[in-house]
Amino acid sequence: MKKIFIFSTFFLALLAGCEKAPNTKVSTNIPVTESTGKYVINPQFDMAIDFSEGLAEFRVGDWGDGKWGYINKEAKIVINPQFAFTDKFSEGLAAVQFGNRKNGQWGYIDKDGKVIVNPQFTKARTFKNNLAAVQIGDDKTGKWGYIDKTGKLVINPQFDDADSYEENLARVRIGDWKTGKSGFIGR
Repeated sequence: MKKIFIFSTFFLALLAGCEKAPNTKVSTNIPVTESTGKYVINPQFDMAIDFSEGLAEFRVGDWGDGKWGYINKEAKIVINPQFAFTDKFSEGLAAVQFGNRKNGQWGYIDKDGKVIVNPQFTKARTFKNNLAAVQIGDDKTGKWGYIDKTGKLVINPQFDDADSYEENLARVRIGDWKTGKSGFIGR
């Protein structure tokens, strides 16, 4: 019992000290000032994701049927919550899911909310090095390939999974998660 009391006291003291430490952030992904830890944007969203390229994703409503949109750092809604799901902005575009989470199609929008690549993909990843991985076909048997920013297929769908490009290479997988093999492709 004494050990539990000592640990609890230590843990509470540690937490109290963390509240005053510089550069702490609230775990709800809502930005705070670096020096004081006071809210810059008050908690008001059912979910919010970190900022990327000046915009943050936010959701209103529950996980299953809530809608996602984007705010700027002044908490102004820049793109109304209207998407089943969203991804962060990268290279000026964001992958968004139109329709519903279960069978909606993914496309890409710009920072004004204008559709740049029509919704037509089962899944989509962020743009890196001017290419984005997209899945075509159903979720179980569909294949992944890569598109450019106009939506044109640049690398035909042939992979069972694919990631965004990093350092001009992208990880791809052939086969299932248990027995499949991963490797890297160039552009």
